[in-house]
Amino acid sequence: MQQRGTNVSGTITHDPPPATGGGRPGAPLILTEDAGLLDDLLRLCAAAGATPEVHHTVPEPRGSWEAAPLVLVGDDAARRVRGAARRPGVVLVGRDQDDSGVWRRAVEIGADHVLMLPDGEQWLVDRIADVAEGVGRPALTVGVIGGRGGAGASTLACALAVTSAREGLRTLLVDADPLGGGLDVALGGETAEGLRWPAFAASHGRVGGGALEESLPELHSLRVLSWDRGDCLAVPPRAVRAVLAAARRGGGTVVVDLPRRLDDGVAEVLAQLDLGLLVVPAELRAVAAAGRVASAVGMVLRDLRVAVRGPYAPGLDDREVARLLGLPLAGDVPAEPALRRPDEAGRPPGASGRGPLARFCKEFWERALVEARAA
Repeated sequence: MQQRGTNVSGTITHDPPPATGGGRPGAPLILTEDAGLLDDLLRLCAAAGATPEVHHTVPEPRGSWEAAPLVLVGDDAARRVRGAARRPGVVLVGRDQDDSGVWRRAVEIGADHVLMLPDGEQWLVDRIADVAEGVGRPALTVGVIGGRGGAGASTLACALAVTSAREGLRTLLVDADPLGGGLDVALGGETAEGLRWPAFAASHGRVGGGALEESLPELHSLRVLSWDRGDCLAVPPRAVRAVLAAARRGGGTVVVDLPRRLDDGVAEVLAQLDLGLLVVPAELRAVAAAGRVASAVGMVLRDLRVAVRGPYAPGLDDREVARLLGLPLAGDVPAEPALRRPDEAGRPPGASGRGPLARFCKEFWERALVEARAA
């Protein structure tokens, strides 16, 4: 049993039981007759995007007591819960910080946590949101960064995202470069309805994963979080952290197009990546520049791999570039001649599913997803 107060973090001690009838799937159960406490708990549930089931005591029949993924027992209701079957995911909620008897009551009802409001509000919102959204395997999150300017990182990021979506995976493409002109433009969706990065500048704490996804433009069967063409060139690191964490909670894949610089916001992104791809043209000057990028990125991201792009300078091939950089080789990124034709404007890289770039992306996901499952 753990207490939750100021600056709390953590998860329910046990895995919640599966829903087996009674109540709504994912809906927390609230037990209290304290009108003030109930108002607070309903407010926190609303903030987490959950609609709870409310009772004064253990409901009869007890299906929702057993099936609810999270049970919030008001301190006033602890006596009425004593005879209920023990189960994980019970939180005893009170507001009297000086009441030492709360621990005894928590033991009597088998609570996993004791939480005091208002100090524990953010922790409780996070836990309610977890059960409302369902917490499964996080998205495989891949960052793409150029070893030098014009390396083709944005093209590869778009192609990876389009390929993932075409394979039936829930996919989100994140534009982390405010000076790149907007990945929505690269996908032909600059006028598509939906939010861009500046709308999330005030975000902090927890962002709902479902709400985030629904708010973004949908292009080519994937969601895109892009920069707009306005004057905002940065969002606070805490907003970057909250938004990317929400994106990852939905599962599937997240692809991030990274800028060639390391600031606090980019560091927040790097900390949540599963792996990174460093796109390096096969020329000596590009390799030299990529070495500096790899050194900076490698301070935060442990799994950085090199994707080499031809044509090749004399004496260089993909393995030699990887050796010079001291990085694992992800493969050779083929050129996509069709992208240079005017009639392909607005058509995203790899969209046809044919050609060398699409094959590279498909093979990359096959390997990366197998590695993620094994890990």
